[in-house]
Amino acid sequence: METQAPKRLIRSRNDKLLAGICGGLANYLDMDPTIIRLIYVLATLFTAVFPGVLIYLIMWIIVPKEKN
Repeated sequence: METQAPKRLIRSRNDKLLAGICGGLANYLDMDPTIIRLIYVLATLFTAVFPGVLIYLIMWIIVPKEKN
């Protein structure tokens, strides 16, 4: 029986528009990156923009990049 390594949230290098946060999150959740981006944009707009931008910037700093 082979054990798998636990899934980790990482920033995507291939599927990114700005920092790869949404692409990495989509990969982690096994979802389409476009859906994740749409949900993020709508949530950011409906929460007066600042919290969504702040969360994105914090994730940009904390979430590690995907290794080559």
